[in-house]
Amino acid sequence: MKELIRTSDPTLIAFATALLQGEDIDWFELDVHMSVLEGSIGVLPRRLMVPDRDLFRARAVLKDNGIDLGA
Repeated sequence: MKELIRTSDPTLIAFATALLQGEDIDWFELDVHMSVLEGSIGVLPRRLMVPDRDLFRARAVLKDNGIDLGA
């Protein structure tokens, strides 16, 4: 698995996962339950992971839909 996005914006994660699901790209969200440690203030970023074989395609899907990956 490779990291696709790291963000503390839950709406960006939701949008990205909807796009990936629409393209039949498997994904896994890490650090979802870290809010227990931080006190639910949303400071710690979440990571969206995809299989190595789908990384290029996943990046293209997000870029085509206006999500800046920064690299």
